[in-house]
This record gives sequence, structure tokens and C-alpha cells, in this order.
Amino acid sequence: MSTFISGVNQGLIWAVLAIGVYISFRLLDFADLTCEGGFTLGGMVSAVLIKDSGVDPILACVVALLCGAVAGMITGILNTKFKIPPILAGIITLTGLTSINLLIAQSRAAISFSIDDTLYYSWIEIASTFAPQLISGLIIILICIGGLYWFFGTELGAAIRATGINENMAKAQGINTSAKKIIGLMLSNALISLAGALFAQYGANASQNMGQGAIVIGLAAVIIGETFLPAKRNFALSLIGVVIGSIIYRIIYVYVIYFGLQSEYVKLITAIIVVVALCLPMIKTFFIKIGKNADTYLRGKYAGYNAYAMRRD
Repeated sequence: MSTFISGVNQGLIWAVLAIGVYISFRLLDFADLTCEGGFTLGGMVSAVLIKDSGVDPILACVVALLCGAVAGMITGILNTKFKIPPILAGIITLTGLTSINLLIAQSRAAISFSIDDTLYYSWIEIASTFAPQLISGLIIILICIGGLYWFFGTELGAAIRATGINENMAKAQGINTSAKKIIGLMLSNALISLAGALFAQYGANASQNMGQGAIVIGLAAVIIGETFLPAKRNFALSLIGVVIGSIIYRIIYVYVIYFGLQSEYVKLITAIIVVVALCLPMIKTFFIKIGKNADTYLRGKYAGYNAYAMRRD
């Protein structure tokens, strides 16, 4: 049971990242690879502020969120102002963040701090009675979903979504698509860095390689969520689906570790999970098609039997 709860707790944290990935890849249709550097950025900023400066963990999360927004802004400017392709713009920012993260950590490969100084314990007095990670994770996810649902219902949010759906049409409607892309990427990477800060506080540790594979995990969560809860016309359900996908992915991951898989095979299992997640829509379509064909066949056979019975009568 504790393994399952751990998977849910981690899934709620990674869901914040997955929502950020959903904004860039689905809403903006922008292949942003800043994710891995932004996730580490959030973790390092949070760890340094808590350990070296004694900053309140909530404030550390806010600063990490703002730093992620700046990273997203840089990627957006590289793409919109300098006409650098989305993937290359993200790679450039990611490469720069590798050095920036080292500078923030003062060349430390990892930073550890007390779990008592984290968000999960410092602001919940009933931590000894209830699961503080679960409570905090649920509160944060509800705030994220509620805030994003409100924001993307505003004129600015609708303009960002219109830019992602059809940029040329959005321009024809007088929307400044370059500015909307930058704002969308700032929001996306702000959430990703926030996820990094939360993940660092969850384990009371931040490392320079904590963001490796983050983009793959985020995409897997988005795809799993869309498969189990398809809701293309309902934005709130789409966000909930991303959260569900993240939790499912993380539960599978922690159980793989729980059953004693050697560490060198973890990446392989992660790749297999992602491949399965990517294939789920096709598998689902395949079985739906089989079901329809079987239904058509049975209906035809039943109609033929009825015709034969009527002729015989």
C-alpha cells in the first residue's frame, strides 16, 4: 500500500510537469525541449534557497516558478524574434541552462537539506496524522487546474489557444501570435520549474541530472491521459486526464522499482512504458475497429438468417 501511495504522491508532482508539457505540445503545438533544463533549474533554485539562505519553501517554489518563466521566455524569443525552429530553440536554452544550473548550485552536483524545511512539512501541522505529501499534492494540483481553467477562459488564454490551433488564422484575426507564443511558453516552463522545485522538496535533494528524461515522462503522461480520458472539447477534463496519466505512469514506475529491478534496467523499462503509452491510441482504435466489424458481421448474419426463415415460412 505504501508503494501505491508513493506512486500517487510522485504522480501528483510529475503531473504539474505534464500539464506544462501539455500546454507547449498540445495547446501551442510547440515542440519545446527546454523541459529537462527547466525541471533541474526549479529543483536547484529551490534547494539553494532553502539550504543556503533559509528561505521559506513556498517562497522558494515561487522563485523557481519565476525562473522557469524566464527560461520559457528565452525559448519563445529565440523562436519568434530570431526565427529559430522550435526544437532548436529549446535545445539552445536547455544547453545554456546546464551551465546556469551549475552556477546556481556553485558547481555542486547535488544538494541535500532537511525534510522538515520543505513545503510538505513546514505548512501542514497535521503531518504526523495525515500524509502531508498527498495533501499538498492534491492542493497544488487543484490550484493548477483551477487557475489554468480560468486563465484559458479569458481573452488572453483564448488567444493563446487560437495561436496553437491555427497560427495563420489567429494572425488574420489581429492576434499578436509571437507574444502569445512567448506567454504560453513562459507559463509552460514556469509549471515545469515548479514541478522541479516540488520534486526536490519531496526528496529533500536536488541533483544536476534530476531532469533527465523529464520531457519523455511528461509526454507519456499526456498520451496516457488522453487515451484513458479522451476529452478534446473539454479543457478541464483534458487537464484531469493529464493528471491521471501522470499518476498511472508513476505507479507503474514505482512498482517496477519495488519488485527489485536493477537500476541499469530502469531506463529501458521507462522507454518501454513510453512506447506502450504512444501505442495506446492505435491499440484502442484497433480494438474499436474489430468491435465494429464484429458487430456489422453479426448484424448481417442475423439479417440473413431472418430472410432465410421468412422464405422458408
